[in-house]
Amino acid sequence: MPRRNKITIVGAGNVGATAAHWAVQQDLGDVVLVDIKEGLPQGKALDLAESGPVMGFDSNLVGTNDYDATAGSDVVVITAGVPRRKDPATGKFTSRDELVDINRKIVGSVTKEIVARSPDSILICVSNPLDAMCHVMLAESGFPRERVIGMAGVLDTARYKTFIGMELGVSVEDIHGMVLGGHGDTMVPLPSHTSVGGIPLRELMSEEKIDAIIARTRKGGGEIVGLLGYSGYYAPSASVIAMVESIVRDKKRVLPAACLCQGEYGYDKLFLGVPTVIGAGGVDKIIEMKLGDKEKQMLEVSANAVRDVVKLLPY
Repeated sequence: MPRRNKITIVGAGNVGATAAHWAVQQDLGDVVLVDIKEGLPQGKALDLAESGPVMGFDSNLVGTNDYDATAGSDVVVITAGVPRRKDPATGKFTSRDELVDINRKIVGSVTKEIVARSPDSILICVSNPLDAMCHVMLAESGFPRERVIGMAGVLDTARYKTFIGMELGVSVEDIHGMVLGGHGDTMVPLPSHTSVGGIPLRELMSEEKIDAIIARTRKGGGEIVGLLGYSGYYAPSASVIAMVESIVRDKKRVLPAACLCQGEYGYDKLFLGVPTVIGAGGVDKIIEMKLGDKEKQMLEVSANAVRDVVKLLPY
């Protein structure tokens, strides 16, 4: 009997639990859901397992506070960390420096626990600030760059395509495009590489509308927070599972992912969102696209924003 893939998801909050949901629904393998809060991963795993007879999946689900249950994982998704919070007394939000330091310690600790038990795994970072946390995972794991990947570009691209589909009234299945760069306000949507059913986007939409969609894409996460009062989780979790599926099924999909550039696009030793072929070994290769002058300038702005955060790390 062939061995089933083993997928560990660290963090049983909205993103982690929903990622587990997508993973078992697509029968990608057995899932271990880990969280430090007692009862939380156990309860969510049990609730999800009980939906199996109804939805028709047979994946084994384990909810635990113990990393020993993660041993031998093929893919590990790390969603652990804290979001920026508003101090009710002062009204001030957690500073960027404070957030980086807090999450560096959390992500670093989680990475060590995982690597000790699954030394051959592929790590996918979802924790924020994402590009900086990829650097933490790479440093703490000692893994080659192929096995440490950040999920942001798939989500940003999904939002970009969604807004184009809404504007044009067409199926998102026929929209092809990509968002590069760091995860945040400096991300780089590429309208010159975007088409709808093979038709260049600029033949279907005015430059003014394209600029409005790019602006909305960059603020996409904030728009959800403004509506819900907390971060979105359906699209982020679906995006990370697209990467997991490409790994466990060796699909070699071309997805925008945060990878450690080593000369690609003129960047070195920097995690940045780039077109990536993802397969059983993680990053098969990075594809270098031809960018226009404006796109190169935007990518440089984005890279500088990532560098500013990475400078706060002790590596």
